[in-house]
Amino acid sequence: MYRRLEAFDRGYLREGEDLLAGLDEAGRGALAGPVVAAAVILPRDSGLLGVDDSKRLTESRRETLFSDIVGKALSVGISVGQPSLIDTRNILNATLIAMARAVRNLGIRPATVLVDGRDRIQYPAKVISVIGGDRKSLAVAAASIVAKVTRDRLMRRLHKRYPAYNFLNNKGYGTKEHLNAISRYGTVPAHRKSYRLKSVEKSLSLF
Repeated sequence: MYRRLEAFDRGYLREGEDLLAGLDEAGRGALAGPVVAAAVILPRDSGLLGVDDSKRLTESRRETLFSDIVGKALSVGISVGQPSLIDTRNILNATLIAMARAVRNLGIRPATVLVDGRDRIQYPAKVISVIGGDRKSLAVAAASIVAKVTRDRLMRRLHKRYPAYNFLNNKGYGTKEHLNAISRYGTVPAHRKSYRLKSVEKSLSLF
């Protein structure tokens, strides 16, 4: 797995180039909490065994790999798009803004940026969209882990502030328990007010 993912990244670098960033996000489909983007530049032969699409990994495994990635990466950039940004700019634009900021937050400038999915960001480098990139590219998979772990940590903080919504377990996604909590208690600032939830609109006028 490691060799296959790393070989994919090397295929996008011209001779003499060694700075490629993987870019991914977490939280795009949630009802509450931010969207988080992460960009990661790895050295050649990083030896990051076990790195994979964050969705394929357990929470404890992601936490371990997060530390490994941050420790071995040449640079890591993270950006958070808060619910207020999502509500004013919509989720697609908020995600693109967060992604572009994550790349700009890197300590060094990459020659190539691989973006998971179909999205493209505005950045003065070669930007390439890779569908399923978090399962093909080592750098993108690493970015998916950094974004997911960062967001999960933020959601755990929000859980302490708003325990009734159980963000600890649902991470802001639209589980039945979460929807029932919204129906019962309404929304809080952590919720994305621009999202329409037909299942609770009959009992709420807050969306």
